[in-house]
Amino acid sequence: MPETGIPATPGPEEDVVDLLLAQHAQVEQLFLLVIGSTGDTRRDAFDDLVKLLAAHETAEEEVIHPLSRGLPGGGGDAMVDDRLEEERQAKETLRTLIAGGVDADGFDTGIILLRDAVLTHARYEERYEFPLLRQHVPAERLRSLAAAVRAAEKTAPTRPHPSTQSATGNLAAGPALAVIDRVRDAVRRPSDS
Repeated sequence: MPETGIPATPGPEEDVVDLLLAQHAQVEQLFLLVIGSTGDTRRDAFDDLVKLLAAHETAEEEVIHPLSRGLPGGGGDAMVDDRLEEERQAKETLRTLIAGGVDADGFDTGIILLRDAVLTHARYEERYEFPLLRQHVPAERLRSLAAAVRAAEKTAPTRPHPSTQSATGNLAAGPALAVIDRVRDAVRRPSDS
């Protein structure tokens, strides 16, 4: 995970919604940095963005969306299905951007389209899904879920994998994909010696 400015362990009062809201803000900041920079700064910011998005969405798919499906009063299944479709589309766009790299023709347009889609997705979660969680899930459970999200992020892939967008798929494939992704990341990273 890139340095996020988010504490390594949640504070005693931080719940999973607080954690995800902080990550949404960080995603927005990284998009600004990618869009507003060039060269190595842009490349590094894009790598950080990709890793954060992959970990964040994996955690939502493993922890948050399954919980939201059963919530009363929010059309849980339909709401979650809509969020999963948004995530799938964003993952495919992100894979295209990764394949071309930050210097590719069309990257500037693609990153802005991705930003708009990801931030719209985040706003839907913030407006519809997160309030339902706070309304129907006990505060203590929401606080314990912050730790579960952190654990899910540790085994999350570092690249988008659109075919794994269910809790079952992520739990089964996530750790293996994470190992493969981390090996690829290490191979691509210039040596620090």
